[in-house]
Amino acid sequence: MRHSTGTKDVAPDRPGDAGRDRDRDEAFIRAVYDKHGVVLLRVATGMLRGDTHRAQDLVQEAVLRAWRHADILDPEAEGIRPWLVTVLRNLVIDSLRARQARPPETVDTVLDEMPGPEHVERVLTAKVVREALGDLSLQHRELLVHIQYLDLSVAQAARTLGIPPGTVKSRTHLALKALRQALLRRGYTP
Repeated sequence: MRHSTGTKDVAPDRPGDAGRDRDRDEAFIRAVYDKHGVVLLRVATGMLRGDTHRAQDLVQEAVLRAWRHADILDPEAEGIRPWLVTVLRNLVIDSLRARQARPPETVDTVLDEMPGPEHVERVLTAKVVREALGDLSLQHRELLVHIQYLDLSVAQAARTLGIPPGTVKSRTHLALKALRQALLRRGYTP
């Protein structure tokens, strides 16, 4: 029996981890990636200000955590996505806190930002927007990712984030205002 919350009844004769077989595990992971992987990667990339490598790592960790609960989660149910997004959000927060607690890492950004001449304007705009998003709180970035990038309705974003629709509206307004100010400080005029 499958529930809309993303959980399923556990077969009484199915033991814990010892009873899992490889095909079932692979099918579960494949189903989670097929149905939710793109959205999870978009959410993580947005919350991490465009860092796709870290986003991929955190999505992989979120799927691993779902797999650990494969006995009760159904990858085809609609209710699993909010659970996965919550797990991913917590992983992002933990990742950001861990990075703040240790010395900054050196990054070779020169190769990441060497576009051809035809893409210079797009790359520069994306860089300015990423930097401006960095000025926003994680809460505001997360809302903008859901509303603007993933194109969710206010009701869908409210359900996914577990907050009232009115809160989504007011925070989105404040987030857009903060983003506009951050862009203006960088000399970008929309």
